[in-house]
Formats: sequence, structure tokens, C-alpha cells
Amino acid sequence: MSKTYSYLAILIGAVCVYFFVHTALFPQNMILRNAIIQGALIGFGLAFVLAQIYARVKATKVNGWITMYGLGRPSNGMFLRAAQAQLFPGPVNTPEEAMYWWTNADGSGHALTGEHEYVLHFPAGGLPPNKAFWSVTMGDAENHYVANPLNRYSLSDRAGLTPNPDGSVDIHIQMAAPESNVSNWLPAPSGNFILWLRVYIPGEAILKGQYMVPPVVKVS
Repeated sequence: MSKTYSYLAILIGAVCVYFFVHTALFPQNMILRNAIIQGALIGFGLAFVLAQIYARVKATKVNGWITMYGLGRPSNGMFLRAAQAQLFPGPVNTPEEAMYWWTNADGSGHALTGEHEYVLHFPAGGLPPNKAFWSVTMGDAENHYVANPLNRYSLSDRAGLTPNPDGSVDIHIQMAAPESNVSNWLPAPSGNFILWLRVYIPGEAILKGQYMVPPVVKVS
């Protein structure tokens, strides 16, 4: 979750507290119109702040990757849906259909940026288990596709990835093409960026929370 939303939640929370205290101390200054407007603003502010807090409570973060279990279920309540929308905007499937992770930081917690080169290393037998396919998608800081000479915006198990001699797979995440293994290159922008991992019809290890996505490691 971005720092911008965190700071905004703190600011809105502080404003709501101010209104509560001011109303408690000076109730005689309230008129109906102001009370209605203030009530609406406080309601909106508290809803936003609670969604931010609940999203942090429900999210799972491992190796810099953020996910949330139980996305997309029709039985999800209002608060859970609001929390999910903070981290995973847009339509989502149920866990049995797809699981989602995203990160904007490497395994050490530093922001991902095109100023550096990274490797996402899947050990032999460690690719995301699934019964359909998985993909890693690149987005800039605004989560838009990154223009590049190959018109390549994602890599997946259907992209003809080249494994290492030991069966592991390295995805090279950087601005310039690597000297070798171009088939495993995911072009990055010059500035900050976000990575999304999507696994469709995930295996039991993912659904049970036993699979851990490896960290994005800075190599230069």
C-alpha cells in the first residue's frame, strides 16, 4: 500500500478526531445544516480510515509480496470488500479461480526502480503451482504498462521461459536487455514500478498459504 494513502488516512483521521472533540466541547455552536454536512464528511472519512486499517490487518506480506486470502467471495462483508478494494482495485476472482500478489519493493524493502537490475529467482520445482497458468506483469508507478521495444508487458509459463541448468528459472527485471536469456527479460521503466503475480486455478499449496513467492532481489 502506498505511503500516500497512509498519510492521507492519518490526516483524515486527525480531522475526524478534531470534529468530534470540537462538537463535544462546543455543541451550542452547531446548526442543523452544519451538523448534516459535518456528519457526512466524518462518515466518509471514518469509512476511508477503517478500510485502510482493515486492509493492513487482512493483508499477508511475505518476501515483499502482498496478497489477501478470500478475495472475491460473494459472502464477503462490506468491510472486507472495502479492504480488498484498497489493495486489489478492479474485479477479482475467488481464490479457487485466481490468486494475486503485488509488490513495489525488493526483498530488502527498498522501492523497485529502473535505476537498478533485479532477478526474480524461482528454484527448481518452485514455480507457482497451478492448473491453468501464472504470469508476472510489469506496471509503472501509476500501474500503467511500460512501453518497450519488445511490446512485452508480462512473462508467464506460456512465454517460453529458459530454465537454468539446474531447472530453476530466473526472470530478469531491468531497463536494458540482459546479455543473455532475453526470453526471460521483463522490461522496466526508468522510474519506480510495480510487479503483479497472478496464478489461475492455483494449487493446494497456494490455497492453504503454504507457497511463498520468492523475493525480488537487486543484483546491481
